[in-house]
Amino acid sequence: MINVQNLSKTYKTEDVQTNALNNVSLHITEGEFVAIMGPSGCGKSTFLNILGLLDEASAGSYQFTGIETVKAGEKKKSAIRKKHIGFIFQNFNLIDELTVYENIELPLIYNGISSSERKKRVEEIMEQINIGHRARHYPQQLSGGQQQRAAVARALVTRPQLILADEPTGNLDSSNGNEVMNLLAELHREGSTIVMVTHSSYDAGFASRIVNMKDGEIFSEEHASQRRDVFEKADAAQLL
Repeated sequence: MINVQNLSKTYKTEDVQTNALNNVSLHITEGEFVAIMGPSGCGKSTFLNILGLLDEASAGSYQFTGIETVKAGEKKKSAIRKKHIGFIFQNFNLIDELTVYENIELPLIYNGISSSERKKRVEEIMEQINIGHRARHYPQQLSGGQQQRAAVARALVTRPQLILADEPTGNLDSSNGNEVMNLLAELHREGSTIVMVTHSSYDAGFASRIVNMKDGEIFSEEHASQRRDVFEKADAAQLL
């Protein structure tokens, strides 16, 4: 689904040049759940924004379902974003003036979906995400976990091929955060392709593969099961 080769991103001002990404290459197959980890400023959010066609690479290749997106026109990138990519943000990004139902419906309006089809899809996804009982509530009337559930429903209502999650539990307590991660794990089991940026080793453990970044480069990859084994061994050692 995703094939990135020698991708670079440079930010330039009159006096300073910053290399946010440096020759990054990564392949993600359909149905994978990939967590991207690394310290602040390592380039992981920049990389996620490029995958989501919210930012443009300076050099290299990014093919999404076989379509080259680097240097593609904004009209083409916008069409791909709207139809094929769902976004989950740390700050939820719900519109306070709209109800949960209206927030979830909004991407379908942007895509020109008929009102009857919108109603069907919104009701289906609200039931799946277990947020239907809050359909007429406004974001500020919800808990953090409920707001993130609404944001997940909004990301999924267009039936995207790719879900991009940027620190999806960053503003949640451990209970609500675990609820959201279990939801993402369930979506992965059902076949969704997910790429998640996170600082949390616990959250990364829900993924099938972990990509570690530093200084704008990928320096290692590992299966999540390998990391869980390390933690379990460390916990066992502490009990001895």
